Amino acid sequence: MSRQRIAVLASGGGSNFQALLEHLSSLGDRRAGDIVVLAADRPSAAALDRARRAGIPTEVSASRLAPEEVPLARVIDRYMPDLIVLAGYLQHVPSDVTRAFAGRIVNVHPAPLPEFGGPGMYGARVHRALLSAGAAHSGPTVHFVDDEYDHGATIAHWSVPVHPGDDDRSLAARVLRAEHVLLPRVVQALAAGEIGVGEDGLLQRPFLARPLPPFDDTLDTDTLGRIVDAARAV
Repeated sequence: MSRQRIAVLASGGGSNFQALLEHLSSLGDRRAGDIVVLAADRPSAAALDRARRAGIPTEVSASRLAPEEVPLARVIDRYMPDLIVLAGYLQHVPSDVTRAFAGRIVNVHPAPLPEFGGPGMYGARVHRALLSAGAAHSGPTVHFVDDEYDHGATIAHWSVPVHPGDDDRSLAARVLRAEHVLLPRVVQALAAGEIGVGEDGLLQRPFLARPLPPFDDTLDTDTLGRIVDAARAV
């Protein structure tokens, strides 16, 4: 089976893009997809530099187009991806794209959904809202993308405990570590056809056979990866 072509959309530093790139590389011939383009919504996004260093084609695509930018639909036409991954992408994806890629476009959100999602809920705002609510747990949620912000079917969530004395930065750093482990494995599973969503918008093939244990930040990345792999449904 040929590998799936993956387009990654990012807005900032691109650490999730880097984690995905490294995970796919570590799988070697077992990887089910290849990243064919990194598109950012601002020319200053550090994710673009990461992609260039890795030899991945880059594009700048945003809703308010400057001369050097191209519409997202044109990026898709140019690179013909099979899957789209939102990795810290802050723009609303046009409905024509989400509908054309229904079941083939995923996002990682840095908190439980739907409680801490929706328009304007991104970055530090999410972590501050969760801390203000007195929540005991946060953690990344990887979900399919539809026409609404943070609304599509949840694929996986990893509970990250909130520690006494946490502020938005310390919590964000811990959640980001969990994202770096969880998102690449979801993308690999999606590219391999191991998970999917039905016409009713509900998850048809689960990613996890059992819930993940609470995230333990004292563990190294390899051990965390094995924990996710052990909880897999296949």
